Amino acid sequence: MNNPRYRNMIVYFLIFVAILAIFLSVRGNSPRPEEISFSELASAIQAGQVRSVLVNEDTLTVYYKGNNGVAVTRKDPSSSAAQQLEAWGVTPEQLAYVEWTNQPPSDLGSWLAALGYMLPLILVAGFFYIMLRQAQGSNNQALSFGKSRARMFTGDQPTVTFDDVAGADEAKEELREVVEFLKEPEKFIQLGARIPKGVLLVGSPGTGKTLLAKAVSGEAGVPFFSISGSEFVEMFVGVGASRVRDLFDQAKRHSPCIVFVDEIDAVGRHRGAGLGGSHDEREQTLNQILVEMDGFDTDTNVIIVAATNRPDILDPALLRPGRFDRRVVLDRPDMRGREAILKVHVRGKPLASDVRLDELARSTPGFVGADIENLVNEAAIVAARKNRKSVCQADFSEAIERVILGPERRSRIMTPEEKRVTAYHEAGHAIVEHFASRSSKVRKVTIMPRGMALGVTWSMPDEDLFNMSASQLRENIAGLLGGRVAEENVFGEITTGASNDLERVTKMARAMVTRYGMSSELGPMVFGQKEELIFLGREIGEQRDYSESVAEKIDAEVKRIILEEHANATQLLHERRAELDAIAERLLEVETIDRAEFLRIIGAPPDDEEEKEKPPREKPSTRTPGEVAPSPVAPDAPPSPAPA
Repeated sequence: MNNPRYRNMIVYFLIFVAILAIFLSVRGNSPRPEEISFSELASAIQAGQVRSVLVNEDTLTVYYKGNNGVAVTRKDPSSSAAQQLEAWGVTPEQLAYVEWTNQPPSDLGSWLAALGYMLPLILVAGFFYIMLRQAQGSNNQALSFGKSRARMFTGDQPTVTFDDVAGADEAKEELREVVEFLKEPEKFIQLGARIPKGVLLVGSPGTGKTLLAKAVSGEAGVPFFSISGSEFVEMFVGVGASRVRDLFDQAKRHSPCIVFVDEIDAVGRHRGAGLGGSHDEREQTLNQILVEMDGFDTDTNVIIVAATNRPDILDPALLRPGRFDRRVVLDRPDMRGREAILKVHVRGKPLASDVRLDELARSTPGFVGADIENLVNEAAIVAARKNRKSVCQADFSEAIERVILGPERRSRIMTPEEKRVTAYHEAGHAIVEHFASRSSKVRKVTIMPRGMALGVTWSMPDEDLFNMSASQLRENIAGLLGGRVAEENVFGEITTGASNDLERVTKMARAMVTRYGMSSELGPMVFGQKEELIFLGREIGEQRDYSESVAEKIDAEVKRIILEEHANATQLLHERRAELDAIAERLLEVETIDRAEFLRIIGAPPDDEEEKEKPPREKPSTRTPGEVAPSPVAPDAPPSPAPA
């Protein structure tokens, strides 16, 4: 009866009963017909005034001629109505002129009368029943506060299997052993082997940690309990630990099974780092998790799978062997992985014959599974907006630009002077990127505002890069400075459009000196230690472990690297001034040029087929108005698809 649907049906039934009771009470209070005696009926028949008589057991209903009125009289049950009327002097000939009709007996009247008496009792009983159920519901909510809120999915009809997970072949191989243990535990027990009790899935957001955990449950065909780490902790003390105990009790009753804890860093952070003392509610919950995972009662086939993107802040006791003793890393997929993920997400979607998934995989470096799913969905939306019956390659290309660069802002109107400055700024980026970089390719140059940027120069390297050399970092610095240098050379002054470029350049050069040891003056050393508040899980500053004289040398080295690349960009744009002017003028005419037109304008040969087979990685460079800009990508981070 806890189902809201049944409760609503009871309420509707009681409302219907109340309406019926009101109707019967009104009908019962209606005026009754006039009653006459048998002598009056006999006199009326003798006078020829009666048209018909309806006989219903001991009741006679009399209908007069020319009158719709009804009179009711009583007769003696021991004799018939005709016999009694003859006793009153009515002859058989007079009775023959009256139409006699016998009505069969019916219990409806008695039932309606009984129901009319019972309805008030039913209403009162229903009212008290509803009040009692509400009181019990409130009491159950209070008593079930410490119950687990995990959602259980049975493994009878799996919705996700390993076939639905692509781009993570190594992670799937690691988890196949877990599936095999759940299916055939005797195979391992005979050899004295122990399956890992906990598997920690580590990866960037969107890499498919939750999807992979569901696939393990679908492959194993066992119950799957899913809960978030934040659902354990409440404002009342002891609730989190109680929910942990209840969760593991349910898991033991359904063993073998899988318990999946998403975002376990919400409850598994390093103990002793809380703002409210060392023994708070979160730590009690973590202590209970530690006991349940490796306590005295461990002879159950319950496997814990947890996911997090911050393994560095988890408590060491949670990561020791015997608890989460296996760590599975889900990294960003490479080009082949992205192509496999695209094949999964385009299932069931009508694709045109010109769609090349391998080219789309090359054009989306740094994308994770969630990004690719969003890309395919955006392409379908673009195709639907254009009233197409299938999704073509142009729809995917437009979706990639929309996801990476942001939507076009055609409503933003720039003055002719602003457009000219923006055109030379983006042309400066493109020229330096093309001639100074040995790996990057300029894919598109536009002065159409996108997102927060007034213009975009979109370039990408020939292949996925996981390490960057000092020369590549210097080439990136020169490319970022190309827009500002072009403004200096052409207009003799600078604008605020290069604010984001300068911010990225400064961080990149400082990282080369302080973190990568790429300074010949200071040598292969790391300067400064990060300070991180574990409870908050984010960096709050940097501890200076060097002297003021070393700080001056660091500043001098950073400035030297930036000025050297500024000079290189200045010299390159001075030598390529004709190409710079040609690109800028063309941008003022058409606002956007692609790679083929860019190569034609600067007089470079077009890409041959061998270059097209190289897997690229995008690295857009944007010009932002004023100080408003997207967050820059850390120099040591993997290349991101989002413009910085």
